[in-house]
Amino acid sequence: MSDFFSDGWSMFVAGVTVAGLVFCIVLLLVAARHRVMASDNSTGHVWDEDLREMNNPLPRWWAILFVLTVVFAGIYLAAYPGLGANKGSLGWSSAGQYEKEQADAHKAMSALYAKFNGKPVEQLAQNPEAMAIGERLFANNCAGCHGSDAKGSKGFPNLTDSDWLYGGSHETIVQTISNGRNGVMPPMAAAVGAAEDVRNLANYVLSLSGSAHNSIAAQKGKEKFGACAACHGADGKGNQALGAPNLTDKIWLHGWGEDAVMAMINNGKNNLMPAQSTRLSAEQIQVLGAYVWSLSNNKTVATAP
Repeated sequence: MSDFFSDGWSMFVAGVTVAGLVFCIVLLLVAARHRVMASDNSTGHVWDEDLREMNNPLPRWWAILFVLTVVFAGIYLAAYPGLGANKGSLGWSSAGQYEKEQADAHKAMSALYAKFNGKPVEQLAQNPEAMAIGERLFANNCAGCHGSDAKGSKGFPNLTDSDWLYGGSHETIVQTISNGRNGVMPPMAAAVGAAEDVRNLANYVLSLSGSAHNSIAAQKGKEKFGACAACHGADGKGNQALGAPNLTDKIWLHGWGEDAVMAMINNGKNNLMPAQSTRLSAEQIQVLGAYVWSLSNNKTVATAP
């Protein structure tokens, strides 16, 4: 049924387009042949007593341009998409044009990145040219979320503090940039118990990092932490294999305090970092990964202008 409506809509669009071009030609022919029989060559319309509308023919140059415009439109629609689902004789598409331009750009840059291939991250982090390129790649593709200084904000990780949800090795960073990440914490209120149990658990979680908390409520919430231990570990230090945060380090990605932790327990969280492999080449990601790695490894790198 969906194919039927899709084909029908395509035919409708194509029909309206062709009918519009035909109507333009017919209108021109009718206007060229139509004459008002009046001795003074006027249409008979008079305004302000002496302003007459004359029935002079269209200038020949204007009529020729009009016809050429319609002819060009017909040729264009035959060669390029425009008649419904028809792809045109040239097979052009905006997506294909984009992919070609991307391929040409990557090919042109391959020589630039070839000098960095196979080098360990420690060498790349001390290479001013590689770090300058990595910095520009970061500014163009990552700074929108992580900030120009890479220190992130609420919901967007700080890339300079050595606190890594999935690990901070160069290989892991490259994998994260290439494939993206989808961090999911399900709502846990039903597994924890009543609202008071959620509050007690939130205070226990705060106590793990020495953050301000209600010690009596935290003691009561300790037994409820078992619902969280499967991901965050019995000691609350997280699990990089799952991307589960360390709850003992006073680094709060989505806000801290009793209300913020309770909101996480009640509502859960779904955080998505999109994959960049469709935008960047493997060589670019390699250099970008080295730059991100250098941010949290205290490498002093001279950045090229």
